[in-house]
Amino acid sequence: MSGGGLFAPGSFAWLARHELFLAWRNRPQRGALRWLGFVFFACWVGLGCFIGWLLRDVPIPLYPPALVAVLVASILAFTFMTTQAMIGSQQTLYESGDLALLFTAPMEPRNVLLAKLLGITGAIVMTYALLLLPFVLPIAVLGHPQLFGLVALLFALALGAAAAGLAITMLIVGIAGPRAAKTVGKIVAALLGGSFFLVSQVMSHADRGTRANPFTTLFHRLRESGFGSEGWSALPGRAAFGDPLAALFMLGLGIALFALAGAALQRRFLTGYQDGGAKVSRSTATGQPMARLFHAGLTRSIFAKEWRLLARDPALAFQLVLRLIYMAPLLFVAFGNGPHLALAPTLAFASVLVAVQLVGSLAWLTVSAEDSPDLIAVAPVIKDDIDTAKLLAAFAMAAPFALALPIAIAFHTLSGALATLVMSAIGGGLSGMVELQFGKPGQRASFARRRQSGSFVAGILNLVISFAFGSVAGILVYFLS
Repeated sequence: MSGGGLFAPGSFAWLARHELFLAWRNRPQRGALRWLGFVFFACWVGLGCFIGWLLRDVPIPLYPPALVAVLVASILAFTFMTTQAMIGSQQTLYESGDLALLFTAPMEPRNVLLAKLLGITGAIVMTYALLLLPFVLPIAVLGHPQLFGLVALLFALALGAAAAGLAITMLIVGIAGPRAAKTVGKIVAALLGGSFFLVSQVMSHADRGTRANPFTTLFHRLRESGFGSEGWSALPGRAAFGDPLAALFMLGLGIALFALAGAALQRRFLTGYQDGGAKVSRSTATGQPMARLFHAGLTRSIFAKEWRLLARDPALAFQLVLRLIYMAPLLFVAFGNGPHLALAPTLAFASVLVAVQLVGSLAWLTVSAEDSPDLIAVAPVIKDDIDTAKLLAAFAMAAPFALALPIAIAFHTLSGALATLVMSAIGGGLSGMVELQFGKPGQRASFARRRQSGSFVAGILNLVISFAFGSVAGILVYFLS
């Protein structure tokens, strides 16, 4: 590319345009599902226009509860945005293939870092803009221009989240080191993404109330304390409802945090990239016998190999911790005190649903992320034995999650808990067999940068299996309670 002025080669604007283009190009695209997504988006926009037309003459007053609601929504969105920014920062730091070229080119490293941050911000904005703007823009255009402030608030939150995500990532790299930073970072990102739900559930449990909705719980807490409806805490709400000073302040704060992250973390980012790219070898003796790495029998050997690969997968650690966090509200309800323990059938359905989906995902990973498919294909062994070992590894990894809710159900009905476990085992086995049948082996390294989702047919079958066996478990627990 060539040119001058604002988009001169090597300038920040030139790099930023390239990163935004990459963020747009790397959005999920899956063949026929892509056109189905376009259809749903068109319907979403049409629904937004219809709502905007209905509300064109309806005044939208600025009540204190509305300000508090915007603050709660902003907190929730910021936690998810920061999680997304952390994942994007880790991918940029450890998985991006262009940093070596960019850092050796005659360009300012700070411009490279700011452009990468802007790309992360662009990806965040696209995610939430597709959900928010089809509703907000028609209402704003058709009679409520003050709601354009929501656009400014969205950009402010995305800029601040990108800066916070990079800062947390650099802090993890500094504390945990380059070897453990990916795994620790994924786990911290999962904890941060679920922190809103965890904190709100703890608050609701402490109040011994019946509210289980995390948004509602935090809303009532903030409204009772007056936080969010006046003073500095009301700035997000006032910005969302068109206060120009509040909108400019929020946007300026986001830009300031963005620029500060680029200036303050430049050297640490370069150091983290260099350390992360270093090949840390294990040439030194471990002092442990090599015999422990070998096992008698094919099933034990395959099981041990798949277990080690699953246990040290950073992306898998992120998914497992995230599932555990989002199971927390169910666990709070299950182990709480009160009449809501009658929800045992619902807990059984949720338990089977989580277990079946998790076993299927793990079985898909053991099949698809296979570094030596050719070696296994020509080996003088029975393929069913290998598939059995892979499925057992998936079951072993999913077992703690499959046991959590049945333990809670056992306090209410022991026979119902056993029925839930049986349905989880049968459904998980069928789901794993589906993935083993439709999975296509490929190099594990190719799955590190972009997780694929396996066969579309397998996904539909697993969904049917999970809902079918979950429903059976719920019905059995209902009659056994």
